[in-house]
Amino acid sequence: MDFALTEPQQQIRDQILRICARFDDTYWLERDRDAVFPHAFFNAMAEGNWLGIAMPEAYGGAGLGIAEAAIMMQAVAESGAAMSGASAIHINIFGLNPVIVHGTDAQKSRMLPPLIAGKDKACFGVTEPNAGLNTTAMTTRAELHGDHYRINGTKIWTSTAQVANKILLLARTTPMAKVKRKTQGLTLFYTDLDRAHAEVRLIHKMGRHAVDSNMVFFENMPIPVEDRIGEEGEGFRAILHGLNPERVLVAAEAIGIGRAALARASRYARERIVFGRPIGQNQAIQHPLARNWAELEAANLMTLKAAWLYDTGQECGAEANAAKYLAAEAGYHAAEQAVMTLGGMGYAQEYHVERLFRESLIPRIAPVSRELILSYLAERVLDQPKSY
Repeated sequence: MDFALTEPQQQIRDQILRICARFDDTYWLERDRDAVFPHAFFNAMAEGNWLGIAMPEAYGGAGLGIAEAAIMMQAVAESGAAMSGASAIHINIFGLNPVIVHGTDAQKSRMLPPLIAGKDKACFGVTEPNAGLNTTAMTTRAELHGDHYRINGTKIWTSTAQVANKILLLARTTPMAKVKRKTQGLTLFYTDLDRAHAEVRLIHKMGRHAVDSNMVFFENMPIPVEDRIGEEGEGFRAILHGLNPERVLVAAEAIGIGRAALARASRYARERIVFGRPIGQNQAIQHPLARNWAELEAANLMTLKAAWLYDTGQECGAEANAAKYLAAEAGYHAAEQAVMTLGGMGYAQEYHVERLFRESLIPRIAPVSRELILSYLAERVLDQPKSY
């Protein structure tokens, strides 16, 4: 077994870090304070054609795998951009995989090139206030009227809806009472976010202020039939194609945050002198940081394994979920320890670890909770009875 990055993969990492070096800690602190979308960073990634790293070459992408996409997203987060940088481009990387798998040639030709070029910004409308992770319980409705559907309902935690002009939207076209299985009757669309019929309301939150989160209220928003992805009623099956890659990417981003925090804590521990010696000479400082490194490296190996399984067409559900769980925990622990290592200065914005700590919470919560991952692993790997 060879655990090293290939030469092309190392080149990807190096090139991404060079781009990210143009957007230093000061840039991300300013975006955190002013809550303005990082347009300059987004445009720089688009200009380098990085938004299409995992998209088909036929539509302007690079045609690479989820492993390369994970390496890229990890480098973005590790640069200090954390989730503010990663979330700004996340949906472009693999969010439209359902279109690639289920879309017609005409749809792919129309929808993918503008996204890859950065001309379109997309958001993802799935989660609902009263459904949460129970996706099949959603109540947003899509009713067919001739050559178009009309959407009514509410979505929540829709990232980038303040700046997006497109939305990948899941809605119920057949009432729950009329389907044999609860996963039936959901339909997927990729369409214009028509603000004449969609009110986007900002959610004020703990961190990642540069990338907005929102509630979106739809009132008779029209969607042309040609913007439906796949068959009517088969939307749940369509979005499943993006779940494992999403977990891998989030895992990579969590590791990147942890590495960024660990690097800052280690440097501070070497340089900070208390009682006539660097605090890093004390084992109470050394040992937690060493444990953080070990946890991050172990999580990274699982993340790369999950990416390799996906790219080689093998089943990777358990590994992708395990990677997300391990990476989110390792990233959070490293960020927390960084704050504690810096002590009072860890609480100060100018040292940036408090920002990393706040953003390290996101991979623990989204896109799926730690508890549901553990339930999934218990059921699918350990053959335990379903608990939910």
